[in-house]
Formats: sequence, structure tokens, C-alpha cells
Amino acid sequence: MRLKMKMVLAIAAMVLALPAAAQAHTALCTCFDNADGTITCEGGFSDGSSASGVSLIVKDGGGKVIEQGAMDKTSKYTFKKPEGAYFVVFEAGEGHKIEIDGKKILE
Repeated sequence: MRLKMKMVLAIAAMVLALPAAAQAHTALCTCFDNADGTITCEGGFSDGSSASGVSLIVKDGGGKVIEQGAMDKTSKYTFKKPEGAYFVVFEAGEGHKIEIDGKKILE
């Protein structure tokens, strides 16, 4: 009887953990040079959910904010390509932050 109770408790614990695992998702963001003096970044999540409204920050090489906005309804954000070193920060909350070095953004 004791073994049966342990098995029931173990199964119950796994069943209760399933909804949390199903809701887990990873932030995704990629940026590309449009070859017209602008950069476009696209964001989203590994579970297919939209990044609409997610904050996107552009900082210079020293970390100073030079532009800040939010992803549009298509989960995109376009900005003028900065002069010199810069990086992009996709900030979707705790555990969902991506930094992209401007040197890695290609046409």
C-alpha cells in the first residue's frame, strides 16, 4: 500500500508540473541591415507568441540609450542605423532579454 501511495503522489506531482512546462517559452530576436541606412529587428517567442509591444532599445558602444521603442503589431521594429559601435536590446521581461552586437547585424 505504501508503494502505491508513493506512485500516486509522484504521478500527481508530474501532472501538476505539466502546465508550467507547457507555458515555458524562449525569447527570439534577429536583426538585419536593410541596405538603405536602416536596421529591422524581428522578435517573438519559441511557442509562436507575438512580440508586439516588447521593448527594443538601441545603445551606443558606451551603453548610452540612443533610441527606444516597441515592436509593432507584426513583431518588428525598424530604426536608423547608428554611426559607430552599437548594440540592440530586446527586453521582454525577466529571463527574456537578448542583446545583439551591431557588428553581427548583416545585410
